[in-house]
Amino acid sequence: MPNVTIQWYAGRTTEQKRELTRAITDAIVRIGKTTPDQVHVVFQDVEKSDWGWNGKLASD
Repeated sequence: MPNVTIQWYAGRTTEQKRELTRAITDAIVRIGKTTPDQVHVVFQDVEKSDWGWNGKLASD
Protein backbone atom coordinates (compact mmCIF):
# COMPACT_ATOMS: atom_id res chain seq x y z
CA MET A 1 0.00 0.00 0.00
CA PRO A 2 1.35 3.43 -0.85
CA ASN A 3 2.17 5.60 2.15
CA VAL A 4 2.79 9.31 1.58
CA THR A 5 4.19 11.54 4.31
CA ILE A 6 3.96 15.31 3.94
CA GLN A 7 6.26 17.31 6.18
CA TRP A 8 5.56 21.00 6.05
CA TYR A 9 5.27 24.09 8.17
CA ALA A 10 2.33 24.09 10.53
CA GLY A 11 -0.56 26.40 9.73
CA ARG A 12 -2.40 24.81 6.81
CA THR A 13 -6.15 24.42 7.16
CA THR A 14 -8.08 21.19 7.33
CA GLU A 15 -9.60 22.03 3.96
CA GLN A 16 -6.13 22.40 2.39
CA LYS A 17 -5.15 19.00 3.80
CA ARG A 18 -8.42 17.49 2.57
CA GLU A 19 -7.87 18.86 -0.95
CA LEU A 20 -4.27 17.69 -1.07
CA THR A 21 -5.23 14.24 0.20
CA ARG A 22 -7.76 13.92 -2.63
CA ALA A 23 -5.25 15.08 -5.26
CA ILE A 24 -2.46 12.80 -4.03
CA THR A 25 -4.81 9.83 -3.80
CA ASP A 26 -6.15 10.44 -7.30
CA ALA A 27 -2.63 10.66 -8.74
CA ILE A 28 -1.38 7.52 -7.01
CA VAL A 29 -4.46 5.56 -8.05
CA ARG A 30 -4.11 6.71 -11.66
CA ILE A 31 -0.35 6.36 -12.03
CA GLY A 32 0.34 3.59 -9.52
CA LYS A 33 -2.58 1.40 -10.62
CA THR A 34 -3.97 0.87 -7.13
CA THR A 35 -7.22 1.62 -5.32
CA PRO A 36 -8.05 4.61 -3.10
CA ASP A 37 -8.46 2.44 0.00
CA GLN A 38 -4.79 1.46 -0.30
CA VAL A 39 -3.45 5.03 -0.26
CA HIS A 40 -2.45 6.52 3.09
CA VAL A 41 -1.47 10.17 3.53
CA VAL A 42 0.06 11.47 6.77
CA PHE A 43 0.61 15.14 7.49
CA GLN A 44 3.40 16.14 9.85
CA ASP A 45 2.95 19.78 10.76
CA VAL A 46 6.28 21.15 11.91
CA GLU A 47 6.79 24.50 13.59
CA LYS A 48 9.35 26.71 11.86
CA SER A 49 11.39 26.73 15.06
CA ASP A 50 11.72 22.94 14.73
CA TRP A 51 12.96 22.96 11.13
CA GLY A 52 16.45 23.93 10.09
CA TRP A 53 18.33 24.13 6.81
CA ASN A 54 21.30 25.97 5.43
CA GLY A 55 22.76 26.25 8.92
CA LYS A 56 19.84 28.10 10.52
CA LEU A 57 16.30 27.61 11.75
CA ALA A 58 13.43 28.42 9.41
CA SER A 59 12.09 30.75 12.08
CA ASP A 60 15.26 32.89 12.00
